[in-house]
Amino acid sequence: MSDIRNYDVIVSPAITEKATLAAEANQVVFNVARDASKPEIKRAVEALFGVKVTAVNTTIRKGKVKRFRGHLGKQSDKKLAFVTLAEGQSIDVTTGL
Repeated sequence: MSDIRNYDVIVSPAITEKATLAAEANQVVFNVARDASKPEIKRAVEALFGVKVTAVNTTIRKGKVKRFRGHLGKQSDKKLAFVTLAEGQSIDVTTGL
């Protein structure tokens, strides 16, 4: 897989309360492309961050309909990847790539 596709697979880190709790279990949470598969996500994380990945779990968060100043809008669907790292490995998502 090319380096450019790795950047397309991993969209951004997810900085949420749930992601912070997952960090205690040696997991990192990323927003990923909707068409990305688990093996693609694993290869992209290993190539970009130089760590060993033991497991990848994905979930799709359905978009919600929100109202802002009286106008209806829809948030888009998001695919999240919970990446479990090998023992002793870590990624600092606050520094960026």
